[in-house]
Amino acid sequence: MEADKKVTLQLMLAVGTAVIGSLQFGYNTGVINAPQKIIESFYNETWFDRYNEPITESALTSLWSISVAIFSVGGIFGSFSVGLFVNRFGRRNSMLFANILAFISAALMGFSKMASSWEMLIIGRFVVGLYSGLSTGFVPMYVGEVAPTALRGALGTLHQLGIVIGILVAQVFGLDMIMGNAALWPFLLGFTFIPALLQCILLPMCPESPRYLLINRNEEDKAKKVLRKLRGTTDVSADMQEMKEESRQMMSEKKVTIPELFRSPIYRQPLVIAVVLQLSQQLSGINAVFYYSTSIFEKAGVEQPVYATIGAGVVNTAFTVVSLFLVERAGRRSLHLIGLLGMAASAILMTIALALLSQVEWMSYVSIVAIFAFVAFFEIGPGPIPWFIVAELFSQGPRPSAFAVAGFSNWTANFIVGMCFQYVERLCGPYVFIIFTILLVIFFIFTYFKVPETKGRTFDEIAAGFSQQAAARVGKHSPEELNSLGADSQL
Repeated sequence: MEADKKVTLQLMLAVGTAVIGSLQFGYNTGVINAPQKIIESFYNETWFDRYNEPITESALTSLWSISVAIFSVGGIFGSFSVGLFVNRFGRRNSMLFANILAFISAALMGFSKMASSWEMLIIGRFVVGLYSGLSTGFVPMYVGEVAPTALRGALGTLHQLGIVIGILVAQVFGLDMIMGNAALWPFLLGFTFIPALLQCILLPMCPESPRYLLINRNEEDKAKKVLRKLRGTTDVSADMQEMKEESRQMMSEKKVTIPELFRSPIYRQPLVIAVVLQLSQQLSGINAVFYYSTSIFEKAGVEQPVYATIGAGVVNTAFTVVSLFLVERAGRRSLHLIGLLGMAASAILMTIALALLSQVEWMSYVSIVAIFAFVAFFEIGPGPIPWFIVAELFSQGPRPSAFAVAGFSNWTANFIVGMCFQYVERLCGPYVFIIFTILLVIFFIFTYFKVPETKGRTFDEIAAGFSQQAAARVGKHSPEELNSLGADSQL
């Protein structure tokens, strides 16, 4: 048991190297925000050089919205492709190969100014989105499989922490005095090359997932050797036994395809919960704040909006750390409800502050407090928790398909917000966050009535609750279906 809680150098190297992928995802989410005005003027100059006329306002808005949102389109394709890589090449090698995309995107974005091509910048954003979509699957999977059971939750949350640190680094590097200026913005976007290079150097020193080696490759000796390094002990019999049990369970369990997941009534309720929780994360308005925070602070009358944006990034990181300690104590459902309610209250406050800005000068400070509170409540609940719960709603058979559907929902909602927010904001003005408030209240009601508390419950207990409800609604199901939900032990 002591070995199960031991943090070895090899374990920290493996987890730390993998989380570089999470940091890349966060960096590329936040990096586009600060240099908006400078990149827009690059679009205008390039347009003028080509067509001998200034770019129209609607064309500029469209180009900028595509530059922001195309990242999510790449993410949609990437998240759906995770399964194609991890079982064929292994978890570690998949992360290694994915860096090819990071290098390509860095070159496209870094040389876009030199080539006077906004197309290169947009394609680069798509490619780095593809990389990020893959990373959101590879990183949590690899970390979960190398971590000992007693540390799996704590180490798993480092994925979310990596993302928010990446966002913060992007905001700091986006300062005018660092790289957020007319001369250096291509380096700001192309910086993704450095972490990719670092990960390529470190990954060959990291072990392959012992679960992949044993369960997928049937290489027991290699798996045992890797486990001894990761655990820092020669006795790894308990881990080996657990993995062999999982292997046996996977053989007896039916693999569930995505169409089967939608067709079968037994999976309907957990699938609806998984999708709605992902939507509650993205349609909460958080990405509107991340993507457009500089312009929101500008409208709020803040003299140095970039510093206020960095302040939001610091709050984001601090409250992610807070949530790491709370999630096993307060429970997933409770924190999600608190987060949604707090965000709704912050959005109302933000709307009032932005609406009264012209009449009351000190409302600019209220808007900053509201944005900081909005970000803090997001990291308490809707930020980290949807992924926790999705993993717990399904057993081994349907879980990969459920993750693919959940990832697709998440990235699609991300794309919609990134693409539409500027247009909606123009239409609604300071009242734009009322839309997010309404959505947050709907998600709160759904969570309150439909989402079970999963803290302290085994996968079998959670799945049994769903299967009994489904059986009561639609009659009998095949034992195979019940078994692959993980409910057989309870029925």
